[in-house]
Amino acid sequence: MNKHFPLAIALLTSSQAFAKTDSTSQNFQLAHFQEEITVDGLLDENVWQNATKMTLGYENNPGEGIKASVKTEMWLFEDGDALHIGIKAYDPDPRQIRASLRDRDALWDDDNVGIIIDTFNDERGGYEFFVNPFGAQADMKMDDTNGWNEDSSWDAIWNSAGQITDFGYSVELVIPLSALRFPEADGELTWSIAGWRNYPRDVRKQFATYKRNRDIKCNLCQMDKLTGFKAVKPSQNFQLTPTLTVSQSGSRDDVTKRWDAGAVDDDGGINTEGDVNSEVGLDLRWGVTKDIVMNATLNPDFSQVEADSTQLDINNTFSLFYREKRAFFLDGASYFDAERFNFVHTRNIADPDFGVKVTGKTDSHSFGLMVANDNNTSFVMPGSQGSDIATLDQSSDVLIGKYKADISGHSNLGVLVTHRESEGYSNTLSSFDGSHSLNDTDTINFNLAHSSSKNTQLVVDDFDVNSKQDDHAVSIGYNHNSRKYGIWSNYTNVGDDFRADLGFMTRVNYEQVVLGGERKWYGDSDDLLTRWGVFGDWDKTYDQDGLMLEEEWEIHGNLQGQKQFYSNFGVVHRNRYYEGRYYKETQPMMYAQITPLSGIRLEMFTRLGTQIDFENNRLGDRITIEPGISWDVNQHIKVQYYYAYNSLDIEDKELYSANQNDLRLTYQFDMRSNLKFVLQYTDIDRDPELYLLDESETDDDRPDRNSKYYSSQLIYSYKVNPQTLFYLGYADGGYQDDDLQSLKKNQRTAFVKFSYAWQK
Repeated sequence: MNKHFPLAIALLTSSQAFAKTDSTSQNFQLAHFQEEITVDGLLDENVWQNATKMTLGYENNPGEGIKASVKTEMWLFEDGDALHIGIKAYDPDPRQIRASLRDRDALWDDDNVGIIIDTFNDERGGYEFFVNPFGAQADMKMDDTNGWNEDSSWDAIWNSAGQITDFGYSVELVIPLSALRFPEADGELTWSIAGWRNYPRDVRKQFATYKRNRDIKCNLCQMDKLTGFKAVKPSQNFQLTPTLTVSQSGSRDDVTKRWDAGAVDDDGGINTEGDVNSEVGLDLRWGVTKDIVMNATLNPDFSQVEADSTQLDINNTFSLFYREKRAFFLDGASYFDAERFNFVHTRNIADPDFGVKVTGKTDSHSFGLMVANDNNTSFVMPGSQGSDIATLDQSSDVLIGKYKADISGHSNLGVLVTHRESEGYSNTLSSFDGSHSLNDTDTINFNLAHSSSKNTQLVVDDFDVNSKQDDHAVSIGYNHNSRKYGIWSNYTNVGDDFRADLGFMTRVNYEQVVLGGERKWYGDSDDLLTRWGVFGDWDKTYDQDGLMLEEEWEIHGNLQGQKQFYSNFGVVHRNRYYEGRYYKETQPMMYAQITPLSGIRLEMFTRLGTQIDFENNRLGDRITIEPGISWDVNQHIKVQYYYAYNSLDIEDKELYSANQNDLRLTYQFDMRSNLKFVLQYTDIDRDPELYLLDESETDDDRPDRNSKYYSSQLIYSYKVNPQTLFYLGYADGGYQDDDLQSLKKNQRTAFVKFSYAWQK
């Protein structure tokens, strides 16, 4: 298995000297009061005078545990049903406060404050709740087992308000305890907690209630402790959300004929206007205990999901990744995560009629179990140099189960099983994974997996695979991360017949080793550069027969400074095998981002150099330019525009050039309602004469000289909370090729959706 890389295994099992900790954390006793208050952000009730008080006295970025340059105070109490937080954020010039009316999870360019809480006090993960000066909300799950990782897709139902004042701004947060998971206890509970403030000016400063030590990888272990909740009342935590969706969809396989033309060709093409369709759905969320939750969904509808960000799929051999956005699959999604591989990507479950999921954590044990069906069975068929999507015209049943045990320190072990099955088809994957913290800065993680697949004759014929496939996947990694240095080493070995049909795994049949490192430097808050560094790595990849697929070196630098400037620049050089030949690719690249004025963020990515022309198996010269702008015109209007240009030249002749535009306009009426418009447009020009033909092809097999595609979406939304909402929307799309004189619409949908979250 490791015949090419004996050194990698030795490096992966090495460890560094233990770092010394210098904890400044404090213990706080949480106040308990049962008083009715008005959530308005003013903090003028008497109860706040006696609440538990904490001060955000440290600047942890860009400064390192230095005294905060502005004053921030936080008060907390609980009433048996909810945790109440009040924060006063002082500002020497309140006119410089950056804030707008925002949709949920969209406040990160603003001034904002919030809390981070680890309700299990195991220093492995927690919750984040933030608000801006107008009370706009953001909430996330955070995982701290291997550095600070956040998941903003998680949404809870909670209350908030904010006020801009003559001293700065003040906010209130009311977080129902039913929205959180925490252990059962007869007496008091102890949580890890931190108050946090993001202060964006020329430099984005971050203040907290604790002093951050960058030589300790763990973040939650450095935060303060909050003890209390003795009077927490038992709660059924039961939520029932019925939904009603009314929609009409039309499609045209022949855009030259009417929408209601019916059958349009001998290959099954249909033009249909579509009937008005009414669908009733039901979502259930039941807190079986404080730390175990059951989710169920019947006849779910996902028409309200916003359009995906555009990605250019040209001269690319691997399938594109699109993130999950659907609430049922997002709630408790982290319980199914595995180390090293993406074995669970629920976007593969495209069209379910039902789903049931149970997730929970008791003491040091966490688990997740999901059962669903899917009317659209599609999955990735991976290879060593590319991947494709297989689609079966039949429904399938899905089962996913994960168990994880937390062991000493910040280490854990886990077992994952996924299974998908339909007539003549199945895929079963099992894996054993874990992570072990050697000390404050060094971690080893691993995954050992096996898959077994049964293929339909259609898959066998289309992808030239056996009717049965069984194989392995192994990966182990070492990581050191301290204030000044980073070191990493990874070894991965994946068999030719391995598949993760419920995950996102586009590459198999390879064995790879990676060695890398970085050096970091820090400046002061008022320096031109507040942080800079250099990093790079080397990797080498073989297939399972010993053929070298790729050897790559890369070196990068990064800069961070005034005007919230950030830049990453470097060069990649690789010797790469493709379709019987080796090619040398060299690609300098640069990414930069800056906020020159309040409310305006500019960014640019460029990549130049040589790249394989995969369709014709030769080397070309590529140019990639991707600028973008995000502009808060005022408190209500936000404009986002991203452009991508990609071209490939063959011996100074342009093989293709692709232009892609993504425009998003938002008008936020207030905190609950907004109107969003999305327009995506792609224009691709090719020179058909430069595309090579094999002996079986004719000129009719050459690509179109010009291809254009567009999609648009207009959605009005009114959200009382993430589950009680109203949507009214319209979306359409179309294309143009060499046979058409203009863009023609080939799909359109109009819909309205109501949902109401009933809680007990």
